[in-house]
Amino acid sequence: MTVHRARAAAFAAVLTAAALSLSACGSAGSTAKSGDAAKAGAKEAKDATSAADLGGMDALVAAAKKEGKLHVITLPRDWANYGKIMDSFKAKYGIEIEDENPDGSSQDEINAITSRKGQDRAPDVVDLGSAFAQSAAKDGLLAPYKTANFDKIADTMKEATGLAVNDYGGYVSIGCDAKKIANCPKTFADLLKPEYKGQVALNGNPTKSGSAFGGVYAAALANGGSLDNIQPGIDFFGKLKQSGNFNPVESTPATIEKGETPISIDWSYLNAGYTDEFKTKGIDWQVSVPNDGSYAQYYNQAINKWAPHPAAARLWQEYLFSAEGQNLFLGGYATPALFDALKKDGTLDAAAAAKLPAVEKPFTTFPTQDQIAAAKKVVTENWTKAIAG
Repeated sequence: MTVHRARAAAFAAVLTAAALSLSACGSAGSTAKSGDAAKAGAKEAKDATSAADLGGMDALVAAAKKEGKLHVITLPRDWANYGKIMDSFKAKYGIEIEDENPDGSSQDEINAITSRKGQDRAPDVVDLGSAFAQSAAKDGLLAPYKTANFDKIADTMKEATGLAVNDYGGYVSIGCDAKKIANCPKTFADLLKPEYKGQVALNGNPTKSGSAFGGVYAAALANGGSLDNIQPGIDFFGKLKQSGNFNPVESTPATIEKGETPISIDWSYLNAGYTDEFKTKGIDWQVSVPNDGSYAQYYNQAINKWAPHPAAARLWQEYLFSAEGQNLFLGGYATPALFDALKKDGTLDAAAAAKLPAVEKPFTTFPTQDQIAAAKKVVTENWTKAIAG
């Protein structure tokens, strides 16, 4: 079991309340039109910006089934319930899913799009952190697409044409093995205590890992920084390194299970998931969302502009943003982009929602695209210097 995805920050969104309630994303030649849809003058799948362009959902499903495959990339089965999501999609539509490089990064996803353009092994869809989604959209790598529920998603959570859309997210949290740590830390200030020497780890490197990047942003907010100033977060980890508390081992379920990273700063949906998973292994994994550094992020769904299976790519988007798909994210302790819409429609999995970690100080003002880009630049330039030595 490994969950070590390198991700980055997500598009702006609005969260309310402790439960993260939201106010509100064939082969290269297999783009043939589906029977009746073709006769009706529908677009080819690669050009479709909605299911209606193909003649409706039935035509989209038929075209996707004809392609028979979907290429995804960097989706660990233990990340936000993606294993069950992929299995459910396959069972529902009979479409095979190839999940390449599940422990890769958002940059790996973009690299795969650019280096495999026109190749059958290129990814059909990507699940990107905001900084990467923004750059991919700017560079013309993504295809615009609006799912059936697109209008129910807040404007702050999507690119207007559907190039990239928030799908799920969570808070930066502190996970702790209570059987190895006498007093589990609950805040960033706690992490500097001498009792945590060599114990505090991040899930990845913040120059390419979104969970780690989020951890640095949260630390900045806890130490006098702001969405315009992430440097205090870098300085915090520099102090953590100088104190001897920072653990350079990048945290994964495997390192936690081995006792190598007994304190892990990671997304709430990952840490909360570990709590259940580790019970049978004798690990008492406790999770806290720090009130001195409350920070949340969302990830973005997008379609490769040159997807080798363009109909399957679009059907995947429809599935992820359906009530079924969104509730599956919720079942993985992540907050879906359509949380409030599902609640309003009476289709929200209330039992799963009740399991979300408590949030004392909801994060309601998200960084803009420019703020994220600037923060990423500062982290890239200064992170290594801060923790070197």
